[in-house]
Amino acid sequence: MTPAIEVSGLSREFDRSGQRTTALSDIGFSVAEGEIVALLGENGAGKTTLTKVLATLLLPTAGTARVMGHDVTKEPDRVRRVQSVVFGGDKGFYSRLTARDNLRFFAMLNGADPKRLDATVRSALESVGLTEVAGRRLETFSKGMRQRLHLAVGFSTSPRVMLLDEPTVGLDPIEAARLRSDIAAMRERGISILLTSHYLLDVEELADRVVVLDKGRLIEDMPLADFARRAGFAATITVTGRGEPPTAVSSRTVAATAGQPEAGRWQLTLSVKEWSAGALQEIGALLDGRAVESFDVTPARLEDSFRQLYAGRQS
Repeated sequence: MTPAIEVSGLSREFDRSGQRTTALSDIGFSVAEGEIVALLGENGAGKTTLTKVLATLLLPTAGTARVMGHDVTKEPDRVRRVQSVVFGGDKGFYSRLTARDNLRFFAMLNGADPKRLDATVRSALESVGLTEVAGRRLETFSKGMRQRLHLAVGFSTSPRVMLLDEPTVGLDPIEAARLRSDIAAMRERGISILLTSHYLLDVEELADRVVVLDKGRLIEDMPLADFARRAGFAATITVTGRGEPPTAVSSRTVAATAGQPEAGRWQLTLSVKEWSAGALQEIGALLDGRAVESFDVTPARLEDSFRQLYAGRQS
């Protein structure tokens, strides 16, 4: 099958006041149809430049990028017909128009079939849960509702590929969760998505794979589960109790660090390297006979994997 996105040997340089700056260097990866791939990296890693090249907003200096088999340099019009780009943010709409009128305008601007315009607008509004508020002016919308309308505009062209840049930035947890649900529903419809986000909860809940850039170079391309294991541990357990504290230990599966006893109470932090029967037996033996008051488990998160990756590169 033709990949939804295929990048090979892609480079992009900028000339600023006679100084050549390399934003992307020999990038290569692909996104399969119906797949969500997260594009990660620190600020300045090249994520926005890569997104703009795929969106046909920038020309590559070298290499190729294809969307549904169409070259972004040689066939930009065909790329735009099969792809939508959602940068989001507060701007980009007419605040005194209703959500429906904004969507109609941008759908027509993006080449929607005039004969099916009403059905297209209705379907796009339904896809992001804005049908009941479609008659309200944009000036009354929350930031999350505006973000969902951005998604609706992208969806109105019936794209096969979507580029999403920081879709949940600035949203409260409820709005962010709703937007993630909308994005997941788009994947169920077979839309391929390249997602750029600094909010790693978005990546945890949505992505199938992770591509990591660092200073314009691709340094990782792996399934989400493999990237999560880069943290080096499965979970952190914080145990508090009273009386005689346990002894700190370290083994192949569990590392324990004892806190300072205070007023007859103690705290123990356990780093579980991997979940197994042996790890559970070790934890049980360590706490056997102790008066445990609380036992809190915090699974390793992508933030831990991300920090571990960059810490390893800087050491």
